[in-house]
Amino acid sequence: MNTMLLDAVTAGEITAQLPSETALNCLSDYFSALADVTRLKILSALSVSTLCVTDISALTGINQTTVSHQLRHLKSVRLVKSTRQGKVMFYSLGDKGFSTIMGCAVTSVFERESLW
Repeated sequence: MNTMLLDAVTAGEITAQLPSETALNCLSDYFSALADVTRLKILSALSVSTLCVTDISALTGINQTTVSHQLRHLKSVRLVKSTRQGKVMFYSLGDKGFSTIMGCAVTSVFERESLW
């Protein structure tokens, strides 16, 4: 038995606003990529400047192998993009909305937790 307490109009509005399964899977992948301290550190560095693996490693204190592995993951969800200049690969943010999302999250967390 599926009896709803909502009226049909409200139920229809909610149903119309629900993302598709594909969209929800993409959102889940996006937020999963952000659920790792190492990846957040890399993304924070890239939000300031385009960098190569060596520079990301030196700036963040993360070994190069780990940086490369995490960059592959971030590229797979399109948070990071790469361009080759000669023998060196440079990485930058691939999502223009990331800085906005990160700013909102930081504001929310640090206002609530008084951590900054």
